[in-house]
Amino acid sequence: MLSGRRYILGLSPEQAEMCEEFGNICRSVWNTGLHQRREYRRRGAWMNYAPQCAELADAKREHEWLKAAPSHALQQTLKDLDRACREHGTFKVRWRSKARWSPSFRFPDPKQISVERIGRKWGRVKLPKLGWVRFRWSRPPGGEIRSATVSRKAGRWFVSFLVDDGAATPEQHVIPGTAVGIDRGVKTAAVTSDGDFYDREFITAGEAVRYRRLQQQLARTKKASANRAKTRAAMNRIMGRVSDRRADFCAQTAQRITAKNAVVVLEDLKTRNMSRSASGTIETPGTRVAQKRGLNRAILDKGWNRLGLALTNAARYTGTAVVKVNPAYTSQRCSACGFVSEDNRESQAAFRCKAPGCGHTAHADVNAAINIKHAAGHAVAACGDLGNSRSAKQEPVRRATGRTPS
Repeated sequence: MLSGRRYILGLSPEQAEMCEEFGNICRSVWNTGLHQRREYRRRGAWMNYAPQCAELADAKREHEWLKAAPSHALQQTLKDLDRACREHGTFKVRWRSKARWSPSFRFPDPKQISVERIGRKWGRVKLPKLGWVRFRWSRPPGGEIRSATVSRKAGRWFVSFLVDDGAATPEQHVIPGTAVGIDRGVKTAAVTSDGDFYDREFITAGEAVRYRRLQQQLARTKKASANRAKTRAAMNRIMGRVSDRRADFCAQTAQRITAKNAVVVLEDLKTRNMSRSASGTIETPGTRVAQKRGLNRAILDKGWNRLGLALTNAARYTGTAVVKVNPAYTSQRCSACGFVSEDNRESQAAFRCKAPGCGHTAHADVNAAINIKHAAGHAVAACGDLGNSRSAKQEPVRRATGRTPS
């Protein structure tokens, strides 16, 4: 099974300068290749990896600066571009901005990569043109190395190994028959149908104040100035720590959930669409933009998508099945009787069923998680039905009309 291992690099000043140069060359190759592909598409033609790779070899004869970077890293950049264009479309692939893109490049040939341990805390890896590079030995790679990626994040350089650890996905979970539904929210990151709450603060109060001041300072600096670069670096260091905490939280939560459940049910949430700006256009300006901006930040801060990816990754080692269901009405439906109404959710945390003769009460997020669990394995109708158990007459109550279920 393929898995990732990331380590902090201990680069010398000369090696750090070379990595920066390699990253800039790969960024230039990416942007040039993307521009060429877009021009071909505008003429109704298509440019693939093979002809672009041949043209790269010709370009290296004309431009000496291209020869500074390893050839395999440049070819891998074109491969990544080709895959991105095929999966997302040529005109949806983003440019790699010098200010916003973090330098990275990959060595895809394992024959050119050698790893040795040189002490209790340090190891070293031999990479093309960089030579032997030290890295913090936080844990053994644990398998055969397939590729190595060098990247910079929050001012530090990392090396990530793609490792074949020899593990295989179990045919059956150790606790078969267990299932759990997970409701992801903005108040609590994840709530399960078993009543477990998973959450933590990813940014401290001091870091939030510091980041706000740096944002104000950035707005007063001149573009392309040294002070602007320093301010950006300080902001990236804070957000780097926040991102690491979020990744650690998602990985630990995913491991705990998948270890004791054979089936994990999630809502099929389109995070990118849900966190899209409400500002609109000049002709049709948006409404309640400030409220939507706050909601977008809360969604992105809780790491909904990252938690889903972490669950999928952890499920490979436990044999857990990750199922996604339609999220329609999961927060309005009573998990006890199936009655659906906007009035059922009295507040962010309180749920009380308004159906005659029911009156079921529960934490709103736990109730939603139970609905998500029940929705697994059932067909979702076009009207938003959560499963075969719900009656076609159980429609949401509209406040404006006061219509009640028949």
